Amino acid sequence: MPHAAAWPVLVGPLGGQKLDILQLVLNASGVVMGVLVLLGLFSVVSWYIIAYKAFYLGRAQAETVQFLENFWRSKRLDAIYKTAEEKRRSPISQMFKAAYIELSKIKGEGGGGAEAQPDALLGDLQSIERSLERARTNELTHLESMVPFLATTGSAAPFVGLFGTVWGIMNSFVNIGAQGSANLATVAPGIAEALIATAIGLVAAIPAVVGYNYFVRRIKVLSSEMDAFTNDFLNIIKRHFFK
Repeated sequence: MPHAAAWPVLVGPLGGQKLDILQLVLNASGVVMGVLVLLGLFSVVSWYIIAYKAFYLGRAQAETVQFLENFWRSKRLDAIYKTAEEKRRSPISQMFKAAYIELSKIKGEGGGGAEAQPDALLGDLQSIERSLERARTNELTHLESMVPFLATTGSAAPFVGLFGTVWGIMNSFVNIGAQGSANLATVAPGIAEALIATAIGLVAAIPAVVGYNYFVRRIKVLSSEMDAFTNDFLNIIKRHFFK
């Protein structure tokens, strides 16, 4: 029984020879080989980011849900703070920690009481709001880290592949000129390696674009939840600590 080829082959009127895809890649010109290696690196890094961010954002969303359930159920801020210490992946728990620490400083300095002046109360409330905003910015930076690389890969990889394609076709024309003939055996290898560069460019770009759009949507959901938490927490602080 003949052994089945592990790689796809292109069969054509090339004197009975089979054009093996793997062999084409290995025998590609230096520039095309460099393009293929670069696209391979793009693809490997993109898949790593996709796997890592899917895990990271999944944990962040799950711990955020758990933290918010505890936040609305608990009546003591110190108990909520302990929960926030456990839910380190949740961006909202880290926002709460920052605001709680700022509130503790204000209360320790005697601020926020009923005898405080309106201007002082407003300043204390603004300090807590700024701490929430700083924590929100830091958490969004963590959530968005590495995601722009997917956008870069999605936009650049097809053009890098196209460069390899143009170079491969150019080599085919050089071979035609050198051999003085334009038969299929002369041009097929160059054209084939050129098309491989295009295909690998798309293979690198498509998952990166899909992953980027998916993560942007999930980060946007978390960002909206962080904005809602900021408003809710400030309202609670106004009612209970800055009366």
